[in-house]
Formats: sequence, C-alpha cells, structure tokens
Amino acid sequence: MPDSSRTRLERSTTAAGATIATITIAHPPLNLFDPAMFEAIATDVADLVASPPRAVLIRAEGRVVSGGVDVHHFDGMSTEDGADLWRDLFARLIHRIEALPCPVVFAAHALTLTAAFEIALGCDIILAAPGAKFGLVETVVGLTPSMGGPQRLAERAGSGRARELVMTADLYDARTMCEWGVVNAVHEDVDAAALALVTKLADGPTRAHDATKQIIGAWRSGGVAHADSVTPEVSGALFDTDDLRGAVRSFLEVGPGKASYTGR
Repeated sequence: MPDSSRTRLERSTTAAGATIATITIAHPPLNLFDPAMFEAIATDVADLVASPPRAVLIRAEGRVVSGGVDVHHFDGMSTEDGADLWRDLFARLIHRIEALPCPVVFAAHALTLTAAFEIALGCDIILAAPGAKFGLVETVVGLTPSMGGPQRLAERAGSGRARELVMTADLYDARTMCEWGVVNAVHEDVDAAALALVTKLADGPTRAHDATKQIIGAWRSGGVAHADSVTPEVSGALFDTDDLRGAVRSFLEVGPGKASYTGR
C-alpha cells in the first residue's frame, strides 16, 4: 500500500453541485518522487478513473512543488528495470491523466522539477505563481526525461525549445514558460486562481469538455486529418446529452450564458 503521507485525494462540490477532485502532493521537505510517491499518485489517479469527477486539480504544498526524483531509485537499475519503470508510469500515470473524461488543471506555486513537471505536462492546463520555476534536469544523472516531458514540451513550445530546456537542464521562470506556451497563465495567488478555474470547468458541459480532449488527442496522434475523421462521431454524440439539449433550450428561451449543466 502507498504511504498515505505522500499525497491526499479530496473530493468537494461546487455551489452548483459539481464534483471536484484535488490531488495534493504532500511529502516534505522536498516532495521527492520515490517509489511510494509514484505509487500514491497512481493510486489516486486510479480512483479518479474508477469514479471520474467533473474537474481535477493537481497541486502541492510546502516550499516546493517537487525537488525531483529521489535518485536512490535509479541506483543499480538494469536496462530492463528502466524500461519497465517508464512503461508503468506511462500506463498508470501520464496516459490515465490525459484520458480522464474531464478537465485537469495543474497548479505550480514554486520549484517544479522532473517527474512533477512531466505530470504537469500531461494535464490540460498549467497555472503558475510568478515565483515558480520549471526544469527537466535529468541530464545531471545522465538520463533524459522519460515520462513524456520532451515530446509534450515540443507540442506546447516547439521542438527547438524542448531540446534547449532538456539539454541545458536549466531552470526557467513562470513568465518564460508562459511566453513559450508551456504555462497557460501566471497568477499571484495561483491556488485561488486554480480553484476558480476548476470550479468554472466543473460547472460546465463535462461531456463537451471530454469531446474536446478526444479531438485534440486525435490530432496529437494523427494530425488534422485524423482529428477531422473522428470529430463527426465525437461531436455528434453530444446531441444525445442532457447538457446540450438543456443548453439549447436555455439559449432559445433566455439567451446565452444562462444554462446550467449536470455532466450528463
């Protein structure tokens, strides 16, 4: 069983009754990723897969989001051990986070290194505090980021920026990451901004948000033509949802922006 001190999974409801799930990384002083941390987050994500909320917030507490991976984890690993580790983390963490049928927001209040940054890159939206810094510094132990960081950075910021960030192992501030398109927005009070955003998203048309994720996922795997090929079915299915029917009636009867949603 995972060490429960590594993370907390909490569910809450908005004023409109929508469920929000919050995963908090909480293992001071550095929130290092060791086997127990990976297992704790994977267990939390499995809980969300089994019972999806309408929005997810991933955050951390303490003076850093994470100081990275506990390097003891890599000592003595074989080629097979390393490959098995990355396969497991893709299958149980990154791919499952990306496939959740609801918006996922990551809030970075401070230093965010290696595994934590790669988890953030698997989320839909990243918010940061002005003092947050980001880095994929695996080259300090002769490794490259292997939980999807380089390719997801390339998607957001371009392949040249991804190579720069990974190869230099430098730290980059929140404003730079925002200018590059890696971070969506910078807020003085990032926790308050993140909560406001996930509340707005949770109260929205959840099935439509899931459709958006599916279409963008199709583009990521096969380009515009593949996304175009799946859009008719993915979007067409929304006409059989209570949310679309109710929102159309609301629009026609009282105008735009007045609809409420149940996620069905």
